[in-house]
Amino acid sequence: MAFIFYLTHIHLGYDALAMLGSECARVGVKRPLVITDKGVAAAGLAGRAVESAKLGDLPVFDETPSNPTEAMVLKAAEMYRREDCDGLIAVGGGSSIDLAKGVAIAATHPGTLTEYATIEGGSGKITEQAAPLIAIPTTSGTGSEVARGAIIILNDGRKLGFHSWHLLPKSAICDPSLTFGLPSGLTAATGMDAIAHCIETFLAPAFNPPADGIALDGLERAWAHIERATKDGQDRDARLAMMSASMQGAMAFQKGLGCVHSLSHPLGGLAVDGRTSLHHGTLNAVVLPAVLRFNESAPTVVADNRYARMRRVMNLPSDADLAQALHDMTARLGLPTRLSQMGVDSSMFDKVVKGALADHCHKTNPREASADDYRRMLEESL
Repeated sequence: MAFIFYLTHIHLGYDALAMLGSECARVGVKRPLVITDKGVAAAGLAGRAVESAKLGDLPVFDETPSNPTEAMVLKAAEMYRREDCDGLIAVGGGSSIDLAKGVAIAATHPGTLTEYATIEGGSGKITEQAAPLIAIPTTSGTGSEVARGAIIILNDGRKLGFHSWHLLPKSAICDPSLTFGLPSGLTAATGMDAIAHCIETFLAPAFNPPADGIALDGLERAWAHIERATKDGQDRDARLAMMSASMQGAMAFQKGLGCVHSLSHPLGGLAVDGRTSLHHGTLNAVVLPAVLRFNESAPTVVADNRYARMRRVMNLPSDADLAQALHDMTARLGLPTRLSQMGVDSSMFDKVVKGALADHCHKTNPREASADDYRRMLEESL
């Protein structure tokens, strides 16, 4: 049986930010805490949001790291309580939006953040008391603005998921003009994240035809426009297409993801050069070819002609090697194509495999992966 829930209030277009004030009123938020990062704040985008909210001066937490951490969640939650806030506005990429979801839990629920992690059985403990969140993405990749989950690195080093419909933003303000200043490398990396979401959720075996249709359309848009958006950050059509594809990937992945994310989550939690800084979208792009080769023989994939259907929307020849096409796109975008280029080596594989097997995306891959399978995928991607 399919459970289908679509979804939240979404404003998509070049005038979307103007809706923020009315959305705050609709949600009932009068004094939100603005969650962002220093780059987005320096670019003036958080300021634009504060001005559009029309609520006067608002407290701003701008210390979101490149991968959201429990330590920063707790710091922001303390600010939320100190400033007597009644909601959250996240302005930024997936990290800021995910951090805000962590704050939505930590500022309103007792106990430790770990208790609410999905693999710890915590999803059911997240209640309607979670702080209401309005999400304003400034990148086109994670789709966190329309997703019920967040990925956070805990103090014990694990990179875990938190999932609840109570974390779903009450409103998503998707204004492509906020992505105009995004550097080309980050445009490419976040765009490949959107492509990975569309592909993985389309391949997930659950029966959910609406999700399949949304994912395929998102893949078509992203594949056709990612190079244009990367080469010309002011290309309005390309920026709009990428923001839509990002949103669509996350609208669809309530159906489930798979081995790409089972691997990228623990890879993103690795300490490389003394810090956890491996970009999630880039990791997805690097491991995607190996996972595509692994999944090609999955019974549901074969029965539903899913690779052929992806080739059609990607405008590829009927006999094209999908894994090679993804590898070649990653290379054309100037992103790393090997894990070794990102500082990963085989000594890290045991930790990654252990994390992959425990990850919440492991069970929704179209073909069950063993520890040896994950190790082969890592070796193939190294």
